[in-house]
Amino acid sequence: MNYVFPTYNRFPVDLIKGTGTVVTDVFGKTYLDFTSGIAVCNLGHCPENVTEAVQRQLTNIWHTSNLYECALQDSVAELIADGKDRLVFFCNSGTEANEAALKLARKYTGKEKIITFEKSFHGRTFGSMSATAQAKIHQGFGGLVPGFTYVPYNDIEAFRAEIDEHTAAVMLEVIQGEGGVIPANAAFLLEVQLLCKKMGTLLIIDEVQTGLGRTGTLYGFEQIGLDPDIFTLAKGLGNGLPIGAMVGKANLRSAFGPGSHGSTFGGNKLALAAAKEILLTMKQTGFLEEVNAKADYFRNLLEANLMVLDNVSDIRGGGFLIGIELESTAEPVVTELRDKGLLILTAGTNVLRILPPLTVSYAEINKAIYLLKSVLENQLIGSEEG
Repeated sequence: MNYVFPTYNRFPVDLIKGTGTVVTDVFGKTYLDFTSGIAVCNLGHCPENVTEAVQRQLTNIWHTSNLYECALQDSVAELIADGKDRLVFFCNSGTEANEAALKLARKYTGKEKIITFEKSFHGRTFGSMSATAQAKIHQGFGGLVPGFTYVPYNDIEAFRAEIDEHTAAVMLEVIQGEGGVIPANAAFLLEVQLLCKKMGTLLIIDEVQTGLGRTGTLYGFEQIGLDPDIFTLAKGLGNGLPIGAMVGKANLRSAFGPGSHGSTFGGNKLALAAAKEILLTMKQTGFLEEVNAKADYFRNLLEANLMVLDNVSDIRGGGFLIGIELESTAEPVVTELRDKGLLILTAGTNVLRILPPLTVSYAEINKAIYLLKSVLENQLIGSEEG
């Protein structure tokens, strides 16, 4: 690629077609996609009902801006609110949703301090990058947005020592995806929520990767019974079309009036057409129950087949967000699996990150297990011989 900034270390594969879990490259080779476009294509590639909804919208109107009423926005926002007294701000990505959350928290509380957690990832624009507690993400960009404080994840004593009456918000992920697929302890999260309420601090949950069924519930925080003041969505909300959402309790309405924030393309009608169909699908009776059944099946097979290998030290995560920690670097495993027709990701240097579509079949799970086991066994033999 000669005309694009090299901001990604790209895999040497050009994918041109996808249906369900299967993608095809320019040479006609097929792969099982257990990345879902980094937790985006939760309903698989080109789901028929979503494709038809977008095609219908394409023949009507694409874009109007947010200067006009939009019944489709309100319809999707109602589905996102999921029966709760919540309001939605639409944007185009996860980082934009997190920026909106940070602005709302500071404006509503009149405070500046925001606590986030080590190894977190919240985006790459200046506000969300400042919220991301990873030095490698900050490197080379000069001074960050002031007011952010980082504490160790899952360390309630460190958090208790840092939160005070000057804290506007706490932002966290219930499973740190980019940070190594690290789940938060339920007791830790509940205590964080309690301390936030005590201090008058807003709780922001970044659901960009964990939301929209990825962990087995519509939103990941529902697993623990949390009630965040604000949460953010993107990725699976559009299944590949760019859309993000910042969702806040209705009592925050006064802080986000006209002129306080905006997005030219936010709430774009094409992306909303997809989002509405996706949400309706996920709310169908039995859909999430089937996701949980398949995720449990996958996890049990992973435990039985991989934890017996000397080069696998841990399997963690939730639902279809799985991390496999290795005793060695993960990249050679990802490369060999790609050559054999299975696409997965890394999270850090030694963790395999696996994110299949929620619509993956049992047969596809079985094939992935076979490939994972055979490649990890092969890598183990190679390391012993070396």
